[in-house]
Amino acid sequence: MNMQLLHELAFYLMYACAALAIFVIVERGLFFGYTMRQATGLEKAMTHAVQHVQELPSELTARPSLPLALVTDILSEKHNLHSEKDLEDFSESVYIAKRGEVQQRLWILDTIVTAAPLLGLLGTILGIIDTFKALAVSGVSDPGQVSQGIGTALYATALGIGIAVVGMFFFNLFQERIERINDHLKVLMLRACVGRTAEQQASVQQAHGKLHIA
Repeated sequence: MNMQLLHELAFYLMYACAALAIFVIVERGLFFGYTMRQATGLEKAMTHAVQHVQELPSELTARPSLPLALVTDILSEKHNLHSEKDLEDFSESVYIAKRGEVQQRLWILDTIVTAAPLLGLLGTILGIIDTFKALAVSGVSDPGQVSQGIGTALYATALGIGIAVVGMFFFNLFQERIERINDHLKVLMLRACVGRTAEQQASVQQAHGKLHIA
């Protein structure tokens, strides 16, 4: 078995993990930043008087966003629901669905944080095995080559730990962002449920009247 080839393969896998982690970090960072700005703006615009998406400022509805999708779903269906319980159940289901979208692709970063040190350790072990195999064949003729081989092997562990540390920092940072975004989404959900048009209030009163007659 070619240990040198396996050692290099471990490095290539770590480089791939680093590239994938950078992609996820940049993509999620941009997503969370944009979502946070949109959620904050919608919170300020969402008053009890807003009953339709068209009543929101155009700069907040010009581009699609997760908070806007949540508000749109609730406001568009809100006037078709005839009881507060139905509105509460529907808005809660919309919130749960949108909340799940916030955590997309973070499992990749979590996996890389776990796998990178293990790949680094594997690369170190394979590198040391390859070094000792070379020693067994040629003997200790040049101690410098032995030190260089072991140093290269240990570099794999350092690289794996470095990838894991950076990934863990951003993973924990994103978890904090997720909690804040979910709080904003919950506030938007509650504000979107507030207020009813006169037509809807009459429909609710009529439905309650039928229940009392029955």
